[in-house]
Amino acid sequence: RKANIVLYILPGYTDISDKLARLGKHKIGKSCLYINKLVDVDMDVLQEIVEFGLAHMRKNYQTSEK
Repeated sequence: RKANIVLYILPGYTDISDKLARLGKHKIGKSCLYINKLVDVDMDVLQEIVEFGLAHMRKNYQTSEK
């Protein structure tokens, strides 16, 4: 999707509806978060979403941390 920045939210949207409500202007797909411009969203909330996804993956799957 050339028109948007796309982030893949690997655990899906389980338990992050509160974060999405605070994020700012965005759209969601099944596991995708679409953002037009980074200035449209709260970067601290975006960081929370990314950290939540990383924690979920590390808890449920074998990962290599770097």
